[in-house]
Amino acid sequence: MTAPVLDLRGIVKVYGKDAVLRGVDLSVAQHEVVVLIGASGSGKSTLLKTVNLLERIDDGQILLSGTDISDPRVDVDRVRARIGVVFQHYNLFPHLSVLNNVALALRQVHNVPKAQADQRGLDLLARIGLADRARDYPDRLSGGQQQRVAIARAIATDPELLLLDEITSALDPQLVGEVLDLVGELKAAGSTIVMATHEIGFARRVADRVVFLADGVVVEQGPPGQVLDDPQQPATREFLARVLR
Repeated sequence: MTAPVLDLRGIVKVYGKDAVLRGVDLSVAQHEVVVLIGASGSGKSTLLKTVNLLERIDDGQILLSGTDISDPRVDVDRVRARIGVVFQHYNLFPHLSVLNNVALALRQVHNVPKAQADQRGLDLLARIGLADRARDYPDRLSGGQQQRVAIARAIATDPELLLLDEITSALDPQLVGEVLDLVGELKAAGSTIVMATHEIGFARRVADRVVFLADGVVVEQGPPGQVLDDPQQPATREFLARVLR
């Protein structure tokens, strides 16, 4: 048995007197797409931030491909080089061209020669239908285009794990589909993804497993058909009744 790509064991995160995560256990296998659902404040975004070490946990253990990355002695930059992250706000560098945004981590973090990094960037931009915008700056792109560039940047280094945090919430409704279609393509290509989203229909279509969080704990998890169509827990049924009505 190979180690899970991600293994969360009893994750606790406290801000002041408020426990945002209260003992979260979650294991993600290679090539699996796990979608986190839950109300705002349920702990989805905080959980993703702990995985990328943007927030340090107060208790528990985070294993990335069997390595304990929650150890305080860990090299944070080396860990983050193994993980791709996309947030709801695109966070592209406004002073860099689209191509340079995509290729930057390859050159600066992974020491890939510029010509090779640029070619990888151009290949990815072609894959997302934006090869003709390589020399443009981000402010020349629509929100959906910027988010697709952010995803291309995150996968440029072939990360072991891809974290997507509400990547469509800042987009106009007509742009949501093009971003979610790209995530579907990443799933088909075998990416390992943990994604927080309010897009229940997308979770049903793409997730291998849906995880419902409430008040910082995993209330229910399982295949989309079970969790979304036949939830076993009252809290899950109540949440879905609100968001699907």
